[in-house]
Amino acid sequence: MTTTMTRAPALPAPRGPVSAAVLAALRGDRADLPDPDGAAPYGEDLQLALYCCYELHYRGFAGVDAAREWDPALLTLRARLEDAFLGALRRDVPGGADVRAELDGLLVEHVDAAGVSHHLRRDGELWQLREYVALRSLYHLKEADPQSFVIPRLDGPAKAALVTVQHDEYGAGDPTRAHSRLFADMMAELGLSDSYGAYLDSAHAEMLAEVNFMSLCGLHRGLRAALVGQFATVELTSSPGSDRMVRAMRRLGCGPAAVRFYAEHVEADAVHEQLLRRGVIAPLLEAEPDLAPGIVFGIRAAVLLAGRSEERMLDRWGRGESALCGPAGTGGP
Repeated sequence: MTTTMTRAPALPAPRGPVSAAVLAALRGDRADLPDPDGAAPYGEDLQLALYCCYELHYRGFAGVDAAREWDPALLTLRARLEDAFLGALRRDVPGGADVRAELDGLLVEHVDAAGVSHHLRRDGELWQLREYVALRSLYHLKEADPQSFVIPRLDGPAKAALVTVQHDEYGAGDPTRAHSRLFADMMAELGLSDSYGAYLDSAHAEMLAEVNFMSLCGLHRGLRAALVGQFATVELTSSPGSDRMVRAMRRLGCGPAAVRFYAEHVEADAVHEQLLRRGVIAPLLEAEPDLAPGIVFGIRAAVLLAGRSEERMLDRWGRGESALCGPAGTGGP
């Protein structure tokens, strides 16, 4: 049965010459694709173009031939976009190889810590909460799918432990408990569209980059360590943030279906933290110690990209403006 979560979304509007050319190619235009060298690596045009290329490996787009997933011209352009994005991250993320110290650092939260969940818990407004959920839907309606690409790239205990985490992410056998389904239920209760990809036109480049980094690492075997680092970052930092979101939603009078998604993550991600540290990362490094710098890179890049996205939201909200790129029916100003 086709549902709003499984139906392929419509193509978005372009944000520059590169994304316009990619979208034209997806519609069947066989014209030569442009040189992307002038596109800003973190910019709207490049990030949307890259997101659309990656989406071909997930649900695709309505009216787009599934064969475009392996179109040589699109794959060639995607590789150049990836080089620009990855090159910028490698320039902006300091190197390191001490995985234990990096993981321990994720568990330390300073007393003056700031972020979206802190803001929403303390004094955020309902329209800001709804905008945040709309933006996060780009990942959470396909939650855990980018990380599943890494499963065949692992072996032994690391693979077994990661599959255990993914089993929980997908509802432990109950599709109504899959985290993506819980997120969709939350969106519906908040008066948002739970259709997959509904808010792509509203998502800023910083949010696109967060999701693109997961896809980039998942689709490249050479970046499997970075994907593990990214996944660990999410799981190690999720529980306290999810607890703040539960408090924010209760303060704002949200219903039980809205609260349920984050309440589930308070407990589940505390367990996943231990599985990833002891079950995935420890045996992976024992078998392949040279992957340590890649894991640290994945952690630091994930933190950088999440920070950029949150800074944009908080900056816009602080000025009384919407954080969305376009109207999304969230009830904002």
